[in-house]
Amino acid sequence: MPATHTTTVPQAATEAPTSGAASGPASNGRRPIGMLKRRWPTALAVALAILTTADGSGELADTVGAFGDALPLLPLLYVIIHQAGNPRVTWPVLGAGVAAMVVLGAQDVVSQPVALVAVALAVLVWGAVRGTPHGRATFGVQAAGAFVFGALALVGLAVDPDLGRYLVAAGWFFHGVWDFVHLRLDKVVARSFAEWCGVVDVLVAVHLLFLV
Repeated sequence: MPATHTTTVPQAATEAPTSGAASGPASNGRRPIGMLKRRWPTALAVALAILTTADGSGELADTVGAFGDALPLLPLLYVIIHQAGNPRVTWPVLGAGVAAMVVLGAQDVVSQPVALVAVALAVLVWGAVRGTPHGRATFGVQAAGAFVFGALALVGLAVDPDLGRYLVAAGWFFHGVWDFVHLRLDKVVARSFAEWCGVVDVLVAVHLLFLV
């Protein structure tokens, strides 16, 4: 009976490329998409800042006035959300705040920043009387923020625009720092809002300082 010869093929030669090597380029292609999904508040903030500041043809006084009017809304949102005691209401409160700004801008009875500061003071008084869900220390910090940012807005609008731009820019920039501190601590507002608002605030401050 003839001898049977068995040929052994080396295993390494018959193995297909590992899935990791094959999926490497595709995985690299998915990384920007995954990063965009994680950092969507930053992407949204950059897009909004570009749309808001793209037209640099306006007068300095008008630009300072517009951003000065909006500045008190930022600490007011924190005060309201703080008293609500639930970060999940952050984005709805922002929507209500923007709607209030539109309504205030359509009338000439009271200025936007004065009305926003008055509402912030009313909420703070309510918190002092009825109590606060996050404790007195956090409530005091929010009250101090409302006072400082509101004062920067009102003084920035009252002085000459050449000086006012720096006061209003300081308000926006330091509120951006305020946002990032809250993002780090994960307190009061939703993390997505803190990231979004922080990026918007810093970009607005840069616009006021260098691009006007």
